Amino acid sequence: MSVFEHPEFDHHEAIHFFDDASTGLKAIIAVSSTALGPAAGGCRRWRYASDADALTDVLRLSRGMTYKNAVAGLPFGGGKAVILEDAASPKSPQMLRAFGRAVDSLGGRYITAEDVGITIDDIRIVRQETAYVSGLPQSGEHAGGDPSPWTAQGVFLGLRAAAKTRLGSDSLDGARVAVQGVGSVGLHLCKLLADAGANLVIADINRENLSRVANTMSVTEVAPTEILFADVDILVPCALGNILSAQTIPRIKARVIAGAANNQLSAEIDGERLVERGILYAPDYVINAGGVISCAREYLGHSSEDQVREEVNRIPERLTKIFADAERLNRPTNKIADELARRIVANASNGAPATPDTLRIA
Repeated sequence: MSVFEHPEFDHHEAIHFFDDASTGLKAIIAVSSTALGPAAGGCRRWRYASDADALTDVLRLSRGMTYKNAVAGLPFGGGKAVILEDAASPKSPQMLRAFGRAVDSLGGRYITAEDVGITIDDIRIVRQETAYVSGLPQSGEHAGGDPSPWTAQGVFLGLRAAAKTRLGSDSLDGARVAVQGVGSVGLHLCKLLADAGANLVIADINRENLSRVANTMSVTEVAPTEILFADVDILVPCALGNILSAQTIPRIKARVIAGAANNQLSAEIDGERLVERGILYAPDYVINAGGVISCAREYLGHSSEDQVREEVNRIPERLTKIFADAERLNRPTNKIADELARRIVANASNGAPATPDTLRIA
């Protein structure tokens, strides 16, 4: 099977492979679309079972960034990078600088940032080789810095909107909420949920992450293999994707799924499976856009934290519109969101720009 026949290729504009023998860097940068602007999306470092799995992941993540930036109303296209983790080639400053040179070789067509396995300190090193980065701390009141608190804030607001739609109230006081993954975003989100009075059930494969949450608030810990099936009102996936499938959906007890993880659905049809179970799904790239909004405004400059907050506050409004359109048209929320994103990109390609707040799905 050629790359062009890959089921996740979906007319990507470009896929770049990098192999730096001196540092052990093996990376893939995928550019899904530049119709709205430079392709923006973070860099993930992960141990994949095969190179084919890495390619599948970067293609799905890249397309998701196109949709995320479009529905967030940002002047950016979508792209993503993955660095293939290898025990024989541990992460090093030299490797990160090699990745920076790889990004720079694309001449600004792709803008990178931190993601799973990549920290702000790592991005500082990448920045030594290229200006095409975002997500770095800024001084004063300028927008920028660690995007995870903004991602958590957007998810929290979107989660309340989803709760109001399906559970009848946006109050989380006494609501049972399961959070899968309590790393950077999950930790911030747990604090917001606890302050709102939610009863938290958490799981993570990292004991240090669990301890950080358990030491600061009241939670119930369950095994990572059981968190998806906890007896809760709301399920909040904040780890890796590909978790909502024909195998897991029948066992889910939550009535709302609203979390920060990318690519939560294993396949498009899983959105229909959730509808059949009466579960309201908040499309991941809509609800988790807070971080990319922060990164985008940092990169563009001349933006304040108040402006970022104003944009993040639009996330629940957009989700509510998607929920309403899905109900009106009797279609899954993921398909409504995908159509909205594709129409925004298509309009930009045809010279007829539109925003997520003006388009209506018929």
